[in-house]
Amino acid sequence: MEDLPVSTQNIYTLLTPLALFFIVVEVGLCFYYKKNLITFAEAISNFGTALGNQTVNVLVAAGVYVLYGYLWENYRLIDHIPMNVPNFLLLLLGIDFIFYWVHRWGHEINILWAAHSPHHSAQEMNFFVALRASVTQRLFSFFFFWPLTIIGFQPFDIYMMTGIHLFISFLHHTELIPKLWRWVEFIFTTPSHHRVHHGVNFRYLDKNYGEFLIIWDRLFGSFEEETDKVIYGMYGQAQTWNPIVINFHYYSILWKDAVAATDWWDKIRIWFMPLGWRPANLPPKPPLQEITLQNQHRISTVAFPRAKVYLILSAIFGIVLMMLIINPASDWTTLQKMIGSGLLWHLIINWSGILESKRWLLMSEIIRILITAPVLILFTNLIDKPVWMAISIVYHLYCVIWTLRFFRSKS
Repeated sequence: MEDLPVSTQNIYTLLTPLALFFIVVEVGLCFYYKKNLITFAEAISNFGTALGNQTVNVLVAAGVYVLYGYLWENYRLIDHIPMNVPNFLLLLLGIDFIFYWVHRWGHEINILWAAHSPHHSAQEMNFFVALRASVTQRLFSFFFFWPLTIIGFQPFDIYMMTGIHLFISFLHHTELIPKLWRWVEFIFTTPSHHRVHHGVNFRYLDKNYGEFLIIWDRLFGSFEEETDKVIYGMYGQAQTWNPIVINFHYYSILWKDAVAATDWWDKIRIWFMPLGWRPANLPPKPPLQEITLQNQHRISTVAFPRAKVYLILSAIFGIVLMMLIINPASDWTTLQKMIGSGLLWHLIINWSGILESKRWLLMSEIIRILITAPVLILFTNLIDKPVWMAISIVYHLYCVIWTLRFFRSKS
């Protein structure tokens, strides 16, 4: 397999430091104003999901480069659309309009909700929640942007703009920003609008799908104003920090119903039916009981002792590993990036084991460390970089000692 061209991977490398900057600012403001808007366990879980999701963006880039490139080369209506200011705005509007419908369908169709629901399983609203993206939603979303290539927009420009569009939506995920000026609230999607979108309050369910413009919601009847206190989360969510379970929880529910269905047509169409639909031979789902502040069941787990410092350092290491995978300046080959992606997923899965004091964590973390350390030395040629070699050895020795000392199950 050939390595991807630099341009197809570049945008997320540029946006990652910017997102980290806003996260640091929000954490600092919450600390300064003593606002309890961010809990450590959910924050680190969300952050891990983001790291894993970036490995999928490399695969998405490959799909855009090949499939969108084929459509653009053979079927475009306009020979060349340069990225000047007017065309930049037109492309942004085109992506925002398509995404409104993709987002709306993601709340109405089973398989698309399976892809989108991990993002809604967060029970807070902060910039860490913006990172809690599904590993399959990015793949599904790119099934719908292809008409833009027919118009004549280049695949790289589409991929770049979806990254910018995603970053715009990142900025909506906060409770620190109140309602803004009326004209801003009328035209653009604001944090207030997006808080409503994440609400499980009955009046807020399936509202405010717009990411850049709220105009689409006003036009198509899905707008709701923020009035009552928003309660975050989703109905029937998994009670775990494990990124695999979080990402595939609703898929597993659909799969069980498909297996239990006696009619073959029901086994197929359950994936494409509205939420709540079940095969004829299965009992209907009971009506939802509204989640309130009084009855909300927050995810609560007991972590291994002294886990916070270890997880923070592990998150910093995860950023380094992620950048080696997605950075176009990285010397890693495609095969090495695939191996690195596997190690990154092993890392974030182990975080959930630490947060939940799982029996399997001790052995899993030791194995991860013993594999990751030599792979990192080999792939990045640290033997010729003595300072980084020393840092890597010290860090991984620290991980081994800390794991053996504090991450043993007492049950």
